[in-house]
Amino acid sequence: MKTFVALGLALATLLGLFPAASAEETFDLVILNGRVIDPETGLDAVRNVGVRGDRIARITKKNISGARVIDAEGFVVAPGFIDLHAHGQNIPSGRAQALDGVTTALELESGEYPVSSFYDAAAEEGRPIHYGASVNWSRARIAEITGQEPASHDDEFERDPNGPDWRYMVADETQSERILARVQQGLDEGGLGIGVLLGYSPGSGRGEYYALHELAATNGVPTFTHARYLSNTEPDSSFEGFQEMVAVSAATGAQMHVSHLNSISLRNIAPIRAMLQGAQGRGVNITVEAYPYGAGATAIGTALFEGGNWQARLGGIKKSDFTLDGTPLTDAEFDRLQKEAPRTDIVVHFLHPEDKPEDQAILDQSILYPGGAIASDGGEWQINGEEIASDVWPIPAHAESHPRSAGTFSKFLRVYVREQEAISLIDALAKTSLIPAQILEESVPQMRRKGRLQEGADADIVVFGIARVSDRATYEEPAQMSAGFEHVIVAGTPLVSNGVLDTSVLPGRPIRRTPRDGAQSP
Repeated sequence: MKTFVALGLALATLLGLFPAASAEETFDLVILNGRVIDPETGLDAVRNVGVRGDRIARITKKNISGARVIDAEGFVVAPGFIDLHAHGQNIPSGRAQALDGVTTALELESGEYPVSSFYDAAAEEGRPIHYGASVNWSRARIAEITGQEPASHDDEFERDPNGPDWRYMVADETQSERILARVQQGLDEGGLGIGVLLGYSPGSGRGEYYALHELAATNGVPTFTHARYLSNTEPDSSFEGFQEMVAVSAATGAQMHVSHLNSISLRNIAPIRAMLQGAQGRGVNITVEAYPYGAGATAIGTALFEGGNWQARLGGIKKSDFTLDGTPLTDAEFDRLQKEAPRTDIVVHFLHPEDKPEDQAILDQSILYPGGAIASDGGEWQINGEEIASDVWPIPAHAESHPRSAGTFSKFLRVYVREQEAISLIDALAKTSLIPAQILEESVPQMRRKGRLQEGADADIVVFGIARVSDRATYEEPAQMSAGFEHVIVAGTPLVSNGVLDTSVLPGRPIRRTPRDGAQSP
């Protein structure tokens, strides 16, 4: 009888009814012997990772094999980074971010409009990393106030000299209803929330801002706000801008995401941080982000740099604190550009952390904010003021942008993990992956599978050496790509292998709320 049982078991094994005890699992791709870190579960150990299709299928100590093998011994294996504030929504911008460890880049502070057109264009062109956008309130507002549909993002930062100044006009009841209807249309088309560039329209009505949050609460989506004011002094200070955001979120129950805490708080970070933490502790649904630079970037003709005392309000900032292509502007150059070329993108140094320890300490309070995300606020690449939107790689060495467009995440790891040792690696990786996913996951179910290195999660993975990962982009030469990210995998597809970007693949997929049936762009 025992002989028949043994023969039966052997036959069953041959037929595949039972796996052979010594057989290894096989996968499409395996990452072997790496230091696997998952910020959600706390896993930080040497493991093997198996990928099937676009999902992580196995994390194990056991031997596994695959059609493609990455030997990650001595390297960190972590969830791909998620950038909640990425204005560069095109192929070259995505590739630059991939070399900085980013696998998902979302346009949320500004947003897009019409939303369907944005997603359709991106799908047609293809993207190297995952993409998505909120609904752009500014464009909806411009269209209703001026009667003209905005032609580009540049229209969001300045007024048409031949039309009404939408930045300082309070919408009447009819206009407000139409603005909100446009925003609702964008949400119906799958927008990830409402992008509110309030600082670029500081004269817009407070009632309109409140109504936007009522709309957000009704739809169960976040708003992503650039605070109304940028000033160290009252009235109309950055502190008051944050008060407005806290009050509106508390009153409506809408989720409020604060864009670039580090730049909009200027030197007032201590009381602003205390205010935000106090609100969070009392149940107000507020989240924050920051980037590890003491300089921002925007168009020189924006409302932020208007008014007779704007320099004093920005802490005595000098026009030489504004740079173009890495070169400080003279007073005459600043005035000429503001008058003749107001759409010129400039870099504004509101802090000098490289030279002043006290400025570094101010920046640290934003970067290390508990539960805060790292987000780049990076933009597109330009040559002589014209966007590089086509499939160009490598990005030309003389291309213009802010270094954050290429180096945000590697700089954060270099400065705060390796050099300052101000934060543990697992907590740093939470700021770059898990926390951004959690900020969105309540309203965007796709994000529940991102920001994690777990079985069943999306196979968005980075492999890097913490001892050598580093930003290379500077204000003078921003188009220097980051170093140290050996492998970047997007939806199970290797995009970067052995530090080299593969331009033949575009594995990025849309991050999008489910569009409402029949929703179409106006």
